[in-house]
Amino acid sequence: MSEAASTRVALAKNTTSRKTTRRHPTSGTGTKALLPSLAPLLHEWVPRQRWFAGKGRPVTGFSLVAATEILPLDATATGPGLLHLLVRVHQPGSGQAHPQGDCYQLLLGVRTALPQRLAGARIGQVTEGPLAGRTLYEGLHDPRVADLLLERFRNPGSLGPLHFDRAEPIPPGLTPRVLDAEQSNSSLVFGDAFILKIFRRVFPGTNPDLELPLALGREGCGRVPAPVAWFEAATGPEPLTLGVLQPFLRGARDGWQLALAALAAGRDFLPEAHALGRATAEVHTALAAALPTPPLAHDRTRHLVAGMVERLEAAAQAVPALVPYVPGLRTAFDAVAALGGTGRGWDAQRVHGDLHLGQTLCGEDGFWSLIDFEGEPARPLPERRSPQPTVRDVAGMLRSFDYAARSHHPWNPEWAARCRTAYCEGYARAAGSDPRGEPELLRAHETDKAVYEVLYEARHRPDWLPVPMAAIQRLAAAPA
Repeated sequence: MSEAASTRVALAKNTTSRKTTRRHPTSGTGTKALLPSLAPLLHEWVPRQRWFAGKGRPVTGFSLVAATEILPLDATATGPGLLHLLVRVHQPGSGQAHPQGDCYQLLLGVRTALPQRLAGARIGQVTEGPLAGRTLYEGLHDPRVADLLLERFRNPGSLGPLHFDRAEPIPPGLTPRVLDAEQSNSSLVFGDAFILKIFRRVFPGTNPDLELPLALGREGCGRVPAPVAWFEAATGPEPLTLGVLQPFLRGARDGWQLALAALAAGRDFLPEAHALGRATAEVHTALAAALPTPPLAHDRTRHLVAGMVERLEAAAQAVPALVPYVPGLRTAFDAVAALGGTGRGWDAQRVHGDLHLGQTLCGEDGFWSLIDFEGEPARPLPERRSPQPTVRDVAGMLRSFDYAARSHHPWNPEWAARCRTAYCEGYARAAGSDPRGEPELLRAHETDKAVYEVLYEARHRPDWLPVPMAAIQRLAAAPA
């Protein structure tokens, strides 16, 4: 029997029969002993992962939120077990939103001996506790483990605190592969038919990357791939969204790659930018039809500006190079506050929340799609799920054109300026209103985005810091 077949047999047994006299590592006293036995390995491994958000602060401990054996860890098994953990990572200065630390999702493979093909996924050997003597590894890199996850989606239902659901049938036998580009999440592609995004840092409440594509699908918006399946965890009053399976847009290239290719070839990106503006407007229109659109009245405007000012001050404390520009940047936020004080209001609705060229895909037929509706992962989930002015997405894309231009040598600011104009014109053509018609609101959101970029680059990619700092200089000098 093949490895994949034996995994499916084990899954079937685990699904159909819950009565057993065996003590699993995650049952009874084994649960209490599990995390302390894994903590030394996790302490070294977790902070090195690209998706770990707490870089720069020491890890002081772990606490177990939930542990589930998706594939039982039998003492006599020669193949893998799959252990699903929700672990809270404790660090000093975790913040008011999550004072006890962030919760992370781990899918850990367990084997008595690790094959050479999985050597790069190795976490380490457990020396004590219920898994003593076994090797722990990143389970997503194991095709048997990935196949197991797809089987769960094909046969939805609950397993402990985990619940698997699907919107349409899923064919069997799709070969899995891990996408190399690790970001704040992890992704698996199955047979070039589906892509599974695994959320690493998880929060109570439905993730927008599930909520918004489902809403857009109900509206018939074809600009966003509709979820095929998803899974959640019930560990409290609100569910934790753990992963979403969507159609994989085979042959599509992301907007960032296409923009850099255009720059390298010395050509404009104007048709693409115009089409991207149109696609963005169509998504905004569909979201406004699908979900509530409360007005951004005076109190909410004041709250919006206060958040921008708070983020600016926090970023200036963390990045000293930002300090000289703070007074000029504040004028962008003050202008919106002043308009709000006169009774000026704006429309608000659900938006993408983190729109840039890398969140767009262009198919071989030239059709543009928007992806990754999670929002900025660094921001609290309630904020990411709150209605916002649509210019927030527009500002993100305008900043992305600037990033692309700055990535090319020599720098081509005129290229970025023409793209920004074409994008806004495409948006206006589809939406009926030009985002540049709200200059104060657009400048404030572009400033807020640039401040976020400065803090991100300083923490994660210091070599890129000059890119947002160039925008900071421009925005700080702009007339109020």
